[in-house]
Amino acid sequence: MSAAEVSSAATSLPAAPLPEGVREGNENLVRLTESAGVKVRALVAREQQGEFLRVAISGGGCNGLSYKLRFAKEPKKGDILVRSAGVPVLVDPKTALYLKGTEVDFSNKLIAGGFKFTNPNAKASCSCGESFSV
Repeated sequence: MSAAEVSSAATSLPAAPLPEGVREGNENLVRLTESAGVKVRALVAREQQGEFLRVAISGGGCNGLSYKLRFAKEPKKGDILVRSAGVPVLVDPKTALYLKGTEVDFSNKLIAGGFKFTNPNAKASCSCGESFSV
C-alpha cells in the first residue's frame, strides 16, 4: 500500500455516532505523531483486525506498568475515543488516568526503532521504553 493510499484510508475514520457509553476525547489525553499515524494506518490495512487502535496500560514490565497496543473492531462501553493523526484511538478510563498527555511516536530505525511513548506522568521508565512507573 502506497503512502497516498494509506493517507486516503485515514480520511475514512468511523464517523458514525458514538455508541452509548463511549465518549469523545481529545489529544490532551493521547496524541499520535504523524509518523505513528502513518504506521498505524498501514498496519490496520494490512492486519484487518479492526479500525481502532486500543492503547492500554497493564501491570508488568521491569518498572511495574507496561503499554499495550492492539486493534479493536469497535469501542467498549466506558471507552474514550480520541482521533489523532488520522487514527481512531480507544482508551479505557483506568488507562486514561496514567496516559494523560502521552505522545506516541514511531521510528523506522533498525536499532531502537518502533513505537515510542513519551509520558509526562512517568517517574521512571526502562531503557526499552515499554514499561514505566508513576
